[in-house]
Amino acid sequence: MKPIEPKTPISINDLEQLQESMTRVSEDGKRYYQTPEGNKYPSVTTVTSLLTKDHIKLWRKRVGEEKANKISAGAAKRGTRMHNIFETYLRGEEPVFFDNIMESSMFEAVVPVLDSILPIALEAGMYSDSLQMAGQVDCVGVWGDELAIIDFKTSSKPKEEYMADGWFHQMTAYAIMVEELTGEVIDTIVAVVGVDGGYCQVFEADPREYVDKLYGLRNQYRTLLSQIADLLIALSYPCLLYTSPSPRDRG
Repeated sequence: MKPIEPKTPISINDLEQLQESMTRVSEDGKRYYQTPEGNKYPSVTTVTSLLTKDHIKLWRKRVGEEKANKISAGAAKRGTRMHNIFETYLRGEEPVFFDNIMESSMFEAVVPVLDSILPIALEAGMYSDSLQMAGQVDCVGVWGDELAIIDFKTSSKPKEEYMADGWFHQMTAYAIMVEELTGEVIDTIVAVVGVDGGYCQVFEADPREYVDKLYGLRNQYRTLLSQIADLLIALSYPCLLYTSPSPRDRG
């Protein structure tokens, strides 16, 4: 990816402070961020969720809404809890405590990977004017000898490699944001997955392979918003639903 010259370049070491000048809001169940310049952008996960929405609908239909809600709530709670534990460990700020043996076994499996990371920014809010997206990255750090975006995930069972595709789209967005804001080039994107039973998986990719796909998703999201806006206007003025297309539209 070719770095985009930022309006006001910041040091990559100051990325965590950027979040203080961003505001997070929710509208119709979707998350948005207001940037320091006053622009309102959808979150990265709001846009990239287009990749999995059909699969999630089928899964919810198969297991039933009640069970799906219970599973989703439990997974979200565990994910948040383990994210906090991983962040605390990487910061070295305080002792890590566990609620149960499942958490401790997962953490012990992930520790060797955490020890190989040199963190630069953790839970940092960022945005991109070119993507018109914003979000909060888990970790910007050094992975091996490369500058990387690192994302932490939890799972009840091991993931197949193709399942990391959605995560790579998310991390590519953060890679673009880092380049725009700091001019620093992200070399690799890494998903670290803590799995129930004391396992750890690592998936790694080159963000350059996902840039075009990500912009395609962004465009798909914009088209969807435009279609929804047109429908709302039509519902507000029912006569529009029955108006014949103009000659220009037919042509």
